[in-house]
Amino acid sequence: MAAEQGLSLVDLDRDGVDTAFREDVLQGLSEPQKAIPARWFYDDEGSELFEEITRLPEYYPTRAETEILTDRCDEFRTMIGGGRAVVEFGSGSSVKTPLLLNCIDPAAYVPLDIAGDFLRSSADALSAKFPGLPVYPVEADFVRKVELPIEVTAMPKLGFFPGSTIGNMVARTAVDLLRTMRATLGEGSQLLIGMDLVKDQAILEAAYDDAAGVTARFNLNLAHRINRELNGTIPIDALRHVARWNDAYSRIEMHLEALRPIEFGVSGHRFSMGEGDTIHTENSHKFSRRSGTTLLLAGGWTPRQRWTDREERFSLILADATVPRSAP
Repeated sequence: MAAEQGLSLVDLDRDGVDTAFREDVLQGLSEPQKAIPARWFYDDEGSELFEEITRLPEYYPTRAETEILTDRCDEFRTMIGGGRAVVEFGSGSSVKTPLLLNCIDPAAYVPLDIAGDFLRSSADALSAKFPGLPVYPVEADFVRKVELPIEVTAMPKLGFFPGSTIGNMVARTAVDLLRTMRATLGEGSQLLIGMDLVKDQAILEAAYDDAAGVTARFNLNLAHRINRELNGTIPIDALRHVARWNDAYSRIEMHLEALRPIEFGVSGHRFSMGEGDTIHTENSHKFSRRSGTTLLLAGGWTPRQRWTDREERFSLILADATVPRSAP
């Protein structure tokens, strides 16, 4: 059974460009430290490249998270139970999502993503693996509250946010997103979220600067996307991928660094960069048990159980939507 055609909740201009993408790029390139939110990596090409990254030998998070989902399946089944609509914030991993769905006997699956073609392709592939499961893809930017398909409105919800994508955001933005997820999922919902853990710097830097150069292609694809969708003239050959550990903020940072002075246009606006200047394209924050718990509590979620892989590189946390209180 193929997935439902699904909903599209993305605001496009008359040229078919996501208006939020244009606004974020123009604002970010106008700042003293140029920066573009990491969610704009994930056009169809970027989504495909990220799937390739997850299979790289240096990229441990996928293997570690898959190990948890495999080893702790019985515990997930007991603590989550069956009959929930699984709402995944992202198009769905070809490996991790089926593992979860096999564990918990869901009533429906709702993937949310802004990369429409990749979303529908992933939903169709998952429908082929689970022919009896209703699948309702929703093309949407999930940093804002998403109105879910009417078919799942009355179902209890489980949000699924794997891969430590929450680490792409600074604390303020991460808390806002967690609160938005709670609003999307509603009262009585649960959230299963991945959080990468602090570890040796060499392991972290290798995971974001692999020997095969796939992560570099992923990073540079953002510039290609700007050129393609926003009439950009960024000289791609004048940029290089940089990944570095920032210990003060407990995060890996990815940048596009100018190899020479450059000038370029985007949507009719002009920008320049000196040699060594960068566009900050991604943060990947790494968590301790305490910092992860604090973040979830601030976002309206109460941690219920936490699991790590055998080498304690990565964690999955199951949290309940916090019941509102008028006082401590």
